[in-house]
Amino acid sequence: MDEIMVVYWTGTGNTQTMAEYVAEGIREGGKTPKVIPVEEANADDLKDAAVFALGCPSMGVEVLEESVMEPFVDEVTGFASGKKIGLFGSYGWGDGEWMRNWADQMQAAGADVYGGEDAICQEAPDEDAQDDLKALGKELASL
Repeated sequence: MDEIMVVYWTGTGNTQTMAEYVAEGIREGGKTPKVIPVEEANADDLKDAAVFALGCPSMGVEVLEESVMEPFVDEVTGFASGKKIGLFGSYGWGDGEWMRNWADQMQAAGADVYGGEDAICQEAPDEDAQDDLKALGKELASL
């Protein structure tokens, strides 16, 4: 399928902006992105997708957002084996521990992870982060 879903949670808008850059890369890679907030997504929509992206900022003590995104990711973990998943997100402080843990979780579930610590930024994405996010989108489109 030519559509790649980009599902994200955002608190301040930074991760939504990041999702749009991933989508731009997907378009540049010749595929169609479908960007959707996790509150409007259903994990079942990803079961048949070979490739998709998930975005979430670091919350609290470097964890995923706990009320909506973490339960969604837990569902995805149940069928992640064999999937190619792009991960991205922003943080306000810390060193990216939440992303390392998230990437490890998806890899332990059998997924191939793209992006991860290569697709994180502090606060709003600067020009370098924008380029990294577009590159992630292009890579996902090529899979």
